[in-house]
Amino acid sequence: MTPPAKRSTGKVLAVVGAGVGALVLVIAGFAMVGDGAGFPEAKYRLRVPDQLAGGTFTLSTDQSDTAGRRVVEQNRNRSNVRNPTAVVGGYMGQGEQDGSRLVVSGMYGQFKNPAAARSDMMEGAAEAEGATVAVPARDITPSGSDTTLRCQVLTSERDGTRSNVPMCAWGDANTGAAVGLVTDENVNQDPQDVDLAQVARTTLQVRKEMRVPIG
Repeated sequence: MTPPAKRSTGKVLAVVGAGVGALVLVIAGFAMVGDGAGFPEAKYRLRVPDQLAGGTFTLSTDQSDTAGRRVVEQNRNRSNVRNPTAVVGGYMGQGEQDGSRLVVSGMYGQFKNPAAARSDMMEGAAEAEGATVAVPARDITPSGSDTTLRCQVLTSERDGTRSNVPMCAWGDANTGAAVGLVTDENVNQDPQDVDLAQVARTTLQVRKEMRVPIG
């Protein structure tokens, strides 16, 4: 009997490991948004739940107090940011998503000009060592939603193998984050064939589950 084909979990883990570095830079990008007229009221925060996307991803690592905090401290005194707190989490797929990995990186606080944050987050991720923009960033508004996301596909070079890291970002007055979603299907696709609309829908679901009222 021919043994079942093994999933490329190890490769996906390696790509996401590199992707975490790219996504941590997202926080710096978010903190560099241009000036606005004033700070909005703090109404929402981000949490790092044990599960995301309807329970299909389970938390495997929380770097909010390590990598995330270092970047926040570097940008805390910028004039466009007030009371920033970082969130950086890695998640493992469950069930039909076994072998998939999801990384989320961002901040909550009070931010000026959040509309520009999405673009700045994508640019921040693209500046990571070994990252190359394979599909340029574009806006996607998932069907039935009024939330616009900014999405792109990066490629990451690791051990001589180039792999995809698709991601989308949101930004609002209190929260902003990028979500990288790497699956067995999209990790080695032609980057132009990656379903960014699906990544956008997952990102929107992540936003719904992570973004909670203060108090």
